[in-house]
Amino acid sequence: MIDAVGVKKRYGSRPILRGVDIVVENGETLVIIGGSGCGKSTFLKCVIGLVHPDEGSIMVDGMDITKLAHETDIAQYRRRFGYLFQEAALFDSLTVWENVTFGLRYLTDIPTHKFRQVARDKLALVGLKDVEDFKPSELSGGMKKRVALARAIAAEPSYILYDEPTTGLDPIMSDVINDLILELQKQLKITSIVVTHDMKSAYKVGSRIAMLHEGRVLGVAHPEVIRISTNPYIRQFVDGLSHGPIKMRLKEFEADPVGAKVNGKA
Repeated sequence: MIDAVGVKKRYGSRPILRGVDIVVENGETLVIIGGSGCGKSTFLKCVIGLVHPDEGSIMVDGMDITKLAHETDIAQYRRRFGYLFQEAALFDSLTVWENVTFGLRYLTDIPTHKFRQVARDKLALVGLKDVEDFKPSELSGGMKKRVALARAIAAEPSYILYDEPTTGLDPIMSDVINDLILELQKQLKITSIVVTHDMKSAYKVGSRIAMLHEGRVLGVAHPEVIRISTNPYIRQFVDGLSHGPIKMRLKEFEADPVGAKVNGKA
């Protein structure tokens, strides 16, 4: 279980997370939605230990990971996680199977002569075969996402963090990725956090949905509850409306960027 309490993070004078409280239960897929710059990706980086919070605690399986001080301890902790990057982040100079197994030499004791078979098995789980020797430049956008997903599960993690898994994909391929997220959660019993702007994806893959706004959690609920929420911020975001309280705050910032920032309105 992941239990974040009062997590705060600033970059210089700019507050990103202003006190995030989120619990992710074992085996669930928690989807985090919210506008650009609200702190979604920063929160993921805090969970995996790439960014250290300024305040608060993040308990993972009973251990407060914000207290890990040594790089060896942090590296050991990260072995529990798979991470799907927003742009796939494949290495252009490596083949597909080399990309999939890149982390195995650091994260597992699997002998190197078995790496190719591991890659083949994980690629099969995401619906790809006979692509082991391709280079990323020879793949479509959807195939790259699936290769990146195969890499995320290669070391058999307990948790997977997805950063905008459907960004840049057409609607059909987006649904293929959604189905893969659901299938992996079912087959591997993995606990997942999905950051997305795609409400169709959020409704489909989420056990629960949390909305971040200005570095705080506005609400966490079952997708069907979020769908009918009367919270004006949540309502505006899930309906994709240009008018509403979020737009009004943007106008305040544009009209007086210095004053808005000083007064905490942006």
